[in-house]
Amino acid sequence: MAGQNKHASGGVISRRGFLGGLGAAAVSAAVSKVAVAQGKKPFKLKYAPSINAFKANAGGDVIDRLQFMADQGFHAVFDNGFMKKNAAQQEAIAKKLSDLGMDFGPFIGYGGFAKPTFVISDKEIRAMLVDEIKKAVDVHKRTGAKWALVVPGRYDEKLEMSYQTANAIENLKFCAEACEGTDMVMVLEPLNRLWNHPGLFLHRIPQAYQICRAVGSPHCKIVNDIYHQQITEGNLIPNIDAAWEEIAAFHIGDNPGRKEPGTGEINYKNIFKHIKGKGYDGVLCMEHGNSKGKGKEAEMALIETYRACDDF
Repeated sequence: MAGQNKHASGGVISRRGFLGGLGAAAVSAAVSKVAVAQGKKPFKLKYAPSINAFKANAGGDVIDRLQFMADQGFHAVFDNGFMKKNAAQQEAIAKKLSDLGMDFGPFIGYGGFAKPTFVISDKEIRAMLVDEIKKAVDVHKRTGAKWALVVPGRYDEKLEMSYQTANAIENLKFCAEACEGTDMVMVLEPLNRLWNHPGLFLHRIPQAYQICRAVGSPHCKIVNDIYHQQITEGNLIPNIDAAWEEIAAFHIGDNPGRKEPGTGEINYKNIFKHIKGKGYDGVLCMEHGNSKGKGKEAEMALIETYRACDDF
């Protein structure tokens, strides 16, 4: 990606999209200008609240919420359910983000939780998977949303794991071909089996790294969910470094509890400092709950938590 990891992530969309062809410096300046006008210091990293965040302070209208986030110094936002919105809603969000100079984190392109899919060698299943990715590509072409999150389904209890890995690689190669000619990137998300997602095939960062290296496409990378990584393998910073060439985005959540940084055992301030030091300019989705609950005060406390973590 331009201006950051040479392999994948980042905020600049070169096609018709959120940033309207602006360079990274111009985007940062645009967000900074909005934040400074409101008296808020822009964040050093692109922490991305959910598009549904800050309803108590900003109201129920999504455009108002995006404006509020920019006014608070945020450079990005994410919306897992972006694919489910109608075209008019998607385009309205894209336009507002472009106007604000904000990035857009991964949206769910394919979330296979119920049964084995990518691990199966079957022409009909492969055709279904490719068709789902093509739908995500259509959204990308219309809005510029660049990263489509992929959960590659459950593992097959009747098939040796090495065969499943080979099948997943082959199916992802076909899906990557469906992305060619565009800037869209599938980001594979490993999810922990211990607490949240028993039975899923992809559950470790090294596993995702191996698969992405084998697929060998700029359209197939990793979203590193630090909450899940802490549960599955820990050793967070060394594992981030080891997989760096294939990481396109991050998800944030402390452990235990999946709440905001500072509520669990993860030293997010050091992690953010390390990621920034590596030149990362991509999105870090705030995919977690709020330990303070709901309401205006709880929302503002969450923002202050990120200001404390961003103070490095």
